Amino acid sequence: MRSPSWTWDELLLICSRVVDNDWRQLRTYQGATEELADLLRSLPLHESAARMLPEFRSPASISRKSADLITNRPGYARQATRGGQLTSLIAEAFTTRESEMMMAAHAIEEGISSGELIKVPPQPDEVDPDGYAAQEGRLLARWAIFRERNPTLRKRKITEARHLGMRIQCEVCHFHFADAYGPIGQDYIEVHHLQPLHISGPRETRLQDLAFVCANCHRMCHRSHLGSPWRTPDALRAMMPMSRKAL
Repeated sequence: MRSPSWTWDELLLICSRVVDNDWRQLRTYQGATEELADLLRSLPLHESAARMLPEFRSPASISRKSADLITNRPGYARQATRGGQLTSLIAEAFTTRESEMMMAAHAIEEGISSGELIKVPPQPDEVDPDGYAAQEGRLLARWAIFRERNPTLRKRKITEARHLGMRIQCEVCHFHFADAYGPIGQDYIEVHHLQPLHISGPRETRLQDLAFVCANCHRMCHRSHLGSPWRTPDALRAMMPMSRKAL
């Protein structure tokens, strides 16, 4: 059995350490590289059998991959190593949106150190039909979906809306389930976070952090597009054709 291919989440964490090291290669003899190896081995991404392999996410493999990330960075003057497409995408993402990528890496590290992220089981929609969620990072997608499916949180949000006299409908397309389906659709709605996990961090969700969305709009809020794996209801509404916005 060979070590599994590198995932977006793992390369994200390696590249964040490369950035902290001023885009210099991580060396096997550095204590920080050994600490990173321990972190990568703890991620709930691979089967236990793979994690038992001696070479699995070893300091030597991390050092080699850090060199791939450096040489595949846009504008690198010398010959790039053959790190693969995902390596090139990560290197480009850190070059063009470094602060966002660093926040995502810190959110994963906080989630692992607190134990919260390890508790979250895989979610059915953490990878969309085209595989985009996995490319943008499966762990944060998993965590966000899990939080948004919290029935207690959704119930509290609906109770608050009733108290304020708000109409419980999608904040993107204004779809109202009861209008469309009658009594069976009464108070049926999903919730979506107004900030992605890598920005909000692993803190307790407040009701004002949530928006009402229908199932279709919710999927579009989380679908990767033009380099972004997440968007607010306002941003999604701005992407819709004018005929739909008027509804």
